[in-house]
Amino acid sequence: MVSAISLRSLNQPHKDPCSTTKKGTYPLSTTDATPGSIPSSALALLRDTWLDSSSLSNSPPHVLLRLISAMSESAESKSRGPLGRVVVIGGNGFLGHHIVNQAIESWTTTAVFGVDLRCERNRNPAAEYRECDITDPERLLSLIEELKPDVVIHTASPVANNPKIGNDIFKKVNVDGTQSVVDACEKAGVKALVYTSSASVISDNVTDLLNADERWPLIRGDQQTEYYSETKAAAEELVLKANRKDNSKLLTCAIRPAGIFGEGDVQTLAGILNVYKRGKHNVQVGNNENLFDFTYVGNVAHSHLLAAQLLLVTAASPTVPLDHERVDGEAFFITNDEPVYFWDFARAIWHTAGYNKGKEGTWTLPRELGIGLGFISEVFGTILGKTPTLTRKAIIMSSMTRYYNITKAKRVLRYKPLWTLQEGINRGVEWFAEQDRQQAAAAKA
Repeated sequence: MVSAISLRSLNQPHKDPCSTTKKGTYPLSTTDATPGSIPSSALALLRDTWLDSSSLSNSPPHVLLRLISAMSESAESKSRGPLGRVVVIGGNGFLGHHIVNQAIESWTTTAVFGVDLRCERNRNPAAEYRECDITDPERLLSLIEELKPDVVIHTASPVANNPKIGNDIFKKVNVDGTQSVVDACEKAGVKALVYTSSASVISDNVTDLLNADERWPLIRGDQQTEYYSETKAAAEELVLKANRKDNSKLLTCAIRPAGIFGEGDVQTLAGILNVYKRGKHNVQVGNNENLFDFTYVGNVAHSHLLAAQLLLVTAASPTVPLDHERVDGEAFFITNDEPVYFWDFARAIWHTAGYNKGKEGTWTLPRELGIGLGFISEVFGTILGKTPTLTRKAIIMSSMTRYYNITKAKRVLRYKPLWTLQEGINRGVEWFAEQDRQQAAAAKA
């Protein structure tokens, strides 16, 4: 297998992030992210043709895609187009509940269902919820047949960096569970399936990724150092192979988000804020010259819904789109399109949380030394039966270069971020601050 880094020369011409990214600026610079308005004629035409199947079927794919493109540029409520009946698997999870909320608030839907193992948290009163274990194929098929969705968005997955989750769980949920989802969609006559993959499927989690795009190969087997990434790649492969399989009507695609953060985030944002709360924000690993892609969860949710609608448009068309316009059978990297130096991102979070001294008092830990200390911390953690606060994986990740080229998503999905990085940070930090306030109030009661 060819390693990802050896394909660097294949990258399309792309804006050099180093030319526009400035280190040491907090908060991160922002731009006007308000999308433009859509022509009323385009909106009316698409809504009319959606209801008139004969008119829609006679429209060439490129015409329909351009109409969708116009609609996707509107931020007005209920103006981004029709999705029909939507099922979000993992709909009470971090990403899933953002997709449920956006589907209800910003798209035209007949019904929105959240399906999860447990549905107590992250509920939207306008959605309906069903509890289901996706590793139970019979129960899942019965549920999908009951709900009769036009589109299924599958986001369910164990948390990547939870040391308490074993490889057997990753395989059971990410691979076997996803196979159950695909089978249920095929048997129930679902039109479209959007799968939440991961940008890590092309990473060995050791080698730097510079301007990586969809032409880079999946890293599998012995070359893959993280079993989570192995299972996400395996699941992505089986989802994409199901596209138009054996003349099936099911159309599929995969979204590969990078570094998701935002409200409800228990990994990236929670981890960085926890470093601040523990007073450890005065330590930097490496020279802070590694660009990294972080993506606000609202933008990731938006990309899933764009993909869902385009799959539905394709399903309604009698012809297959041209290769350069195809959504079905394709994978798409999704980022904020704002690569940022890793520690600048962390300091922007700390700044937003109230720390205004920037790099003052910070001491830099060489990467190699950090890896050694991480190893020692892991050994003592094992001996004492405790989760180590410093790991080799965390050191390597915080000093890696890892950013992606999302030209394909912008061209085919007509994707563009609705929120900047700083806007995402503001929303996420405020959400965590509100959780702290609620906990403090509950403690006093």
